[in-house]
Amino acid sequence: MNRREKRVAAKGVLVPGRNCWRIEHAKRLAFLIDGAAYFSALRSAISQAKRTVFIVGWDIDSRIRLVPQGANDGYPEELGDFLNEVVKRQPHLQMCVLSWDFAMVFAMDREWMPLYKLDWRTHRRLSFRLDDQHPMGASHHQKIVVVDDSVAFVGGLDLTHCRWDTPKHGCDEPHRCDPDGKVYRPYHDVQALVDGAAARALGELCRDRWQRATNQSAVPVDAAPQNDPWPHGLSADITDIDVAIARTDPGYVTGQRVEEIRHLYVDAIAAAEHSMYLENQYFSSSVVGAALAARLRSPAAPDIVVVSRRTEEGWLEERTMGVLRARLHRQLQDADAGGHYRLYYPHVPGLEMPNLLNVHSKVLIVDDELASVGSANFSNRSMGFDTECNIAIEARGDERIRQAIAALRDRLLAEHLGTEPEKVASEIVRQEKRLIKSIEALKSSGRTLEPIEPAVSPEVDALVPASAVVDPERPIDPEELVKDFVPADARKPAASRVWRIAITLIVVAAIAAAWRWTPLRELISLQALIGIAQTFDDSPFAPFAVLAAYVVAGLLLIPVTALIVATGVVFGPLVGGIYALGGALLSAAVTYSVGRRIGRQTVRRLSGRQLNRITRRLAKKGVMAIAIIRLLPVAPFSVVNAVIGASHIQFRDFMIGTAIGMAPGIAITVIFVDRITAAVTDPGPGTYAALAAVAAILVCVATYVRKRFGDIETGPRPERR
Repeated sequence: MNRREKRVAAKGVLVPGRNCWRIEHAKRLAFLIDGAAYFSALRSAISQAKRTVFIVGWDIDSRIRLVPQGANDGYPEELGDFLNEVVKRQPHLQMCVLSWDFAMVFAMDREWMPLYKLDWRTHRRLSFRLDDQHPMGASHHQKIVVVDDSVAFVGGLDLTHCRWDTPKHGCDEPHRCDPDGKVYRPYHDVQALVDGAAARALGELCRDRWQRATNQSAVPVDAAPQNDPWPHGLSADITDIDVAIARTDPGYVTGQRVEEIRHLYVDAIAAAEHSMYLENQYFSSSVVGAALAARLRSPAAPDIVVVSRRTEEGWLEERTMGVLRARLHRQLQDADAGGHYRLYYPHVPGLEMPNLLNVHSKVLIVDDELASVGSANFSNRSMGFDTECNIAIEARGDERIRQAIAALRDRLLAEHLGTEPEKVASEIVRQEKRLIKSIEALKSSGRTLEPIEPAVSPEVDALVPASAVVDPERPIDPEELVKDFVPADARKPAASRVWRIAITLIVVAAIAAAWRWTPLRELISLQALIGIAQTFDDSPFAPFAVLAAYVVAGLLLIPVTALIVATGVVFGPLVGGIYALGGALLSAAVTYSVGRRIGRQTVRRLSGRQLNRITRRLAKKGVMAIAIIRLLPVAPFSVVNAVIGASHIQFRDFMIGTAIGMAPGIAITVIFVDRITAAVTDPGPGTYAALAAVAAILVCVATYVRKRFGDIETGPRPERR
């Protein structure tokens, strides 16, 4: 430890203004382990609400049942109906629900039409909004619920599907099903519950976030709330305790970055004496990794135990975040001369790949002195890019708090090791606070912790870019990506949208690599697909089927780019390009008509302020403006069409501009897809060179368009106030 770190440890780790926002008092604090405990406690608290409820999260699904076996409390079972009924029964209750305005890549995993289900058809005092006030590519990741400014929940759990589970995580759990009745993998997470001044402070945080996202003020904080909606039958783990609130905020609206969680993690790691226990979904943060490596190299290195999931979600995440985890694991192994580091996953008998336990929690426990629970992963994104919220408690000589912190660690380890918390505590004392020796002594042939040794082939490791691209800590500077594709004399700040193309190329390259080096190649034969495509190509109904597919996909908000790619694969570059342009134009005309039909006010609520600002400019600039927005898309294809239709831009200008703007992109896309197909089926210098040439043309065209027509505002700008 350097001098500053020793000084921080001597005074205590938590310092408002550095590694936390505020330290506020709570009369009660409870740790809720796994979704069953959290969801039932949350339902009890919300059902007692009188004045305000704030729900802030990454996702929400109105169809889930907080108590799947039946709450039997006189309220509807499904979350959306439950919230609506609570508001109806309490005449002075205002409920605000804020969820991340998600990227389209998550669209298929989200509930369809959440605005309708949680706002339009609910009571007027139940308001639901999507939060789009974050940098491009970032997300709103806080998970907070505040009831009557009296109790507040903070942690890693969203009120959405595939989160509920019990600590048993059994393979035969009958209630672990999504709203469609589909069984999902076991799920482990942790939430904290506080009351008193700490809850009121979290209420302030939620109100600030609500105002940023909606430009609407919420009900003021109740400085002295009379109601006590603490969940029925729930005992506190500790009483009369100071609670620190730590945040990450990229400063998109305020212009001021907040990196309290980053400093909290680094300072806590520096202060450790005997052990660190980390539970997390991801393990890829450069700053956390460097801090841990420094401690492992120190003469008195503490034990560092990381518990994470064995596998990532899907092959793409395995080859991005999984690769970053493997790199960090190697870094820590190289620094660990004394055997003080282990990376484990919870083994549950009966669970098989890929349905192993999903560790989603975000927990850091240092010795018996400090514990942090919240939404922030040990990833770069959570250090500065996404919005996050953690709470932390520190003993500072208080034996009661030390026992509560140790009890949380012992409960978590007991769950994973299939034993009792008392046995864990006893073993840690016997092993003189050495965590790794304690875990190894408690391991059994049943439920236990097993080591993870993430291995990545050199080919995949070389393919995955640096963490600054895959797992960014700050908004990516487009110029840093452009410089790898565009000659220096052609670069200008106006080329700020080219980074999207670079990321697209990275994703396409990853897919091609997966096809070449993973079982995907054996499971799906490209030659067989081409044979099916040729059969379909010969059908006289092929043109009509393609046009119909584009119209249906447009109405379902399926990305038009995916359809263009599929059309290019099936019909080849020439015929596929013609079909794709015809289908895109027909789909555009239909969704334009939908927007014209449902009206301006409805579309404005669906699309948001940013897109509506753009369409006002389009109306003044005519055909070429429509063409440019097609070349530089700012929102999903169908959403843009509906907004333009509602904006009363002339149909003729819309269609001509769409044709002019879509044609070059379609042509390059189908040619690009054709070259990718050739590179995969017939790899060689010639096919790779052709693929690189098409990619270079794609980047150069986009760069030229952005420079030539840079006067049209197509992206968000931070508001400062």
